[in-house]
Amino acid sequence: MLAMPRKNSIREMYFVNGKTITEISRETGHDRKTIREIIKTDNWSAAPPRMKVGETPKLDPYKAVIDEWLTDDKRSRRNQRHTAKQVYKRLRSEEGTRGTFDCSYETVNTYVQKRKKEIFGKTNDGYIPLEHRPGEAQCDFGDADYYENGTRTEGHHLNISFPHSNQGFLQLFPGENTECLFEGLVSIFTHIGGVPPEIWFDNASPMVKSIRTGGERGLTDRFIRFKEHYGFTALFCNPDSGHEKGSVEKKVGYQRHNMLVPVPQFKELGEYNRYLLELSDADGAREHYRKEVPIRELFEKDKSALLPLPRNEFDTAGYEILRADKYGIVCREDRKHEYSTSPKYAGGTVAAKLTSTTVTILDESGRAIVVHKRLYGDRKQRSMNWIPYLELLARRPRAVKYSGIYSLFPEGLKDYLESSRLCDTSDIIRMIAEFTKRTGFESAVATVAQAANHNIKDPDSLKALHRRLYMDTPELPPLPCDTVPQLAPLMPDLTKYDVAIVRGVQQ
Repeated sequence: MLAMPRKNSIREMYFVNGKTITEISRETGHDRKTIREIIKTDNWSAAPPRMKVGETPKLDPYKAVIDEWLTDDKRSRRNQRHTAKQVYKRLRSEEGTRGTFDCSYETVNTYVQKRKKEIFGKTNDGYIPLEHRPGEAQCDFGDADYYENGTRTEGHHLNISFPHSNQGFLQLFPGENTECLFEGLVSIFTHIGGVPPEIWFDNASPMVKSIRTGGERGLTDRFIRFKEHYGFTALFCNPDSGHEKGSVEKKVGYQRHNMLVPVPQFKELGEYNRYLLELSDADGAREHYRKEVPIRELFEKDKSALLPLPRNEFDTAGYEILRADKYGIVCREDRKHEYSTSPKYAGGTVAAKLTSTTVTILDESGRAIVVHKRLYGDRKQRSMNWIPYLELLARRPRAVKYSGIYSLFPEGLKDYLESSRLCDTSDIIRMIAEFTKRTGFESAVATVAQAANHNIKDPDSLKALHRRLYMDTPELPPLPCDTVPQLAPLMPDLTKYDVAIVRGVQQ
């Protein structure tokens, strides 16, 4: 199966260079049927991964010593510095002192070239157009905080600017990862009804995994799929040269100060992002800073140069294979972020589907086990969905205090269960699971804390307490009543009863 860079090269030979399938087959050695399939493909979404755990690269144990050699070279003459071949030979010659060295020269060369650019600060001149063609776009992220449901998030906003018209669009996200990039671009493409034929980027990790000799970028597989799906050409600035896409650099600051001040507060991020697109449209009423016509008029020419949207929707989600620990917890981001699955998957493997805001744990058939809000930040965090654990323990009340899951409970909940009768434990846990489904685990724990304060031990009283705290309609104040109405005395008419009695005696 051909790698994505090779498929990308074949498509460029056909669509950009105008070569025929026969000519491409002759040059590449690939079958014409294979080339035809690559050219006709219009859906470049990656398939969800199979249950296979990746391996650590072989060169990892040697990267530190290579970095040390290259850093020491900064004090040496240029013609006395290590080449990739000399690094390879030196690692082979010192094999005995560092263990068995079994990496190929290509692996060493790729890493050495990458690190030389980073350590020696080499740059390559690139062409930056002075006159921007209609339809050309620039893309970048900026920092901006926001409040969602009262919770402050150190967020980021994705910006696209069209230098020809100075029209810009933005979307707000909790991070700068691949999912945020793809979701933001797709939202903007859909909103404007097309795809910019050329987009300038910096060299961020969601797109670029390496910068090779001569300035060629080694792109990530997912980004290659994305740009092939939408058909645009990706252009990149020189390293540490963000000024080369000055239009979007200025737009990042402009939109932050004019659309994200004061700090946004909203209930749902997706809804607010739709509002930001409308706000971006309204900003087009401004006059262009140099051309003295409204931006939205100039943007019409940009829109006329856009590529059509593809027929198939691109899957912007990322997928990972994760191994659960003995409690059914999986870890991401160097074990800083933990997510629960279900006791059923303790010690096994699951797939994780990642969007900008959610982490969905999938079973071996691709069905959702549980959905979590995606965690961000460098501190250690855990997201727990307690329902699968509570439902299991409700079926096995005698094993509650001896299970590993029990140790994950808050102290107040453990104390309450220990003080309850064994015959009530199953019903109490089942009710806590029910409370969790209705109003969340925190409210269930708070109900238990109130029950402990009032010495409530039986399940029925616990249920009544939760209903009063979280579900009942609040008590209304008594209605004011200045005067009590006086009722007239009731005087019943008994003549009809007398007639009935007489008639009954006569019969």
